[in-house]
Amino acid sequence: MALRGVWQLQKLIVSYCDWGGSSRGIRAFMESQLPAFKGKNPQLEVVTELTRGHHPYLKGFYRNKNERVVCVKNLISEDILLHATRLRNALGRKVIKLKTRHVIKHPSVQGTWTIDTKF
Repeated sequence: MALRGVWQLQKLIVSYCDWGGSSRGIRAFMESQLPAFKGKNPQLEVVTELTRGHHPYLKGFYRNKNERVVCVKNLISEDILLHATRLRNALGRKVIKLKTRHVIKHPSVQGTWTIDTKF
């Protein structure tokens, strides 16, 4: 995703095995859909690396020095394209667990209003 007009994903590493069965989908993705994905995203550096004997994955490096890894073993090429697009669209921020469902600036002293009040 672009934050203030700047794409946050800098580099995408596509790791695969050339003979493993779990890499069948990513090899099909690299032949058919990866060139079009590179063409649509000229701001993105796409690197393929051959790692024999390991499951395939996509690793994204973002401008804020964070990285995300997505395992794509036994997936078809359309699902791998979906994961690569999601990595491109993400901001690269860490996921923060919220303590409550209601995040407001000035919390109420009385609590949250509900219709199921029992007297």
